[in-house]
Amino acid sequence: MTSYQVGAQMYSVRDRCQTYEGLLAALKELKAGGYNTCQISGVGKDISAEEIRRACDLAEVTCTSTHIGFEEMEQDIEGVIRRHEIMGCKYPGIGGLPAQYRESSEGYLEFAKRATAVAEKLEKAGMHFIYHSHHFEFKRLPDGKVGYDVLVENSSNALQMELDCFWAQVGGQNVLETIRRLKGRMEVIHFKDLQICDYPNIAMTSIGDGAMDYKAIMAAAEEIGVKYAYVEQDNAVDAECGSVNCLVRSAQWLKANGARL
Repeated sequence: MTSYQVGAQMYSVRDRCQTYEGLLAALKELKAGGYNTCQISGVGKDISAEEIRRACDLAEVTCTSTHIGFEEMEQDIEGVIRRHEIMGCKYPGIGGLPAQYRESSEGYLEFAKRATAVAEKLEKAGMHFIYHSHHFEFKRLPDGKVGYDVLVENSSNALQMELDCFWAQVGGQNVLETIRRLKGRMEVIHFKDLQICDYPNIAMTSIGDGAMDYKAIMAAAEEIGVKYAYVEQDNAVDAECGSVNCLVRSAQWLKANGARL
């Protein structure tokens, strides 16, 4: 069994989580499907940290990380820390690189500097800033450099990477090599499987139903000391679908293959 725990990324069911009642119902359904932890992302903006904590407690699901806006982190770090303390959550993160930093090495350098400043403040509060990747970070920039390389090499270890295995694959990476490269920089990872990879014609699917070698990916995550893996099915295409079904199907495959849920 993996030492790290696999949870559900709530962005997958964001349409159901725009009210407190909807969030609670979705958490209870995912709990029944096998999940005991979650990553809060895409929930209604009017749902307070206290309500998120209450819904998680009632559903008996622990919130271990989030995705929020980078602007919020820069402008209200004390508020971010306070809200995450209420939720009992030590891994605040962002779901993607803000667009203004994406097109040049200078942009990545600027983001690395600013994100490191935020990450070091969070680290002092006993928390870890996690950065969720997509595919575009792996493209060549005008000067020939790769954005992801610029970010990793020019940021403090306080800035933790949150590799999305699906998007790394779409970006042309060797996922196993990329995971191993991030040893010491990644305690949180995203799992989603790939059915079609012909960008922009791509399709996600439940873990175990796609083309990616998740037994090897699970082992690599174990090898480098990952603590939490989140299943994200934000646009999954399984025949029965509904993202809850996709998440539950993923949980069943992962548990059967040695994952701790």
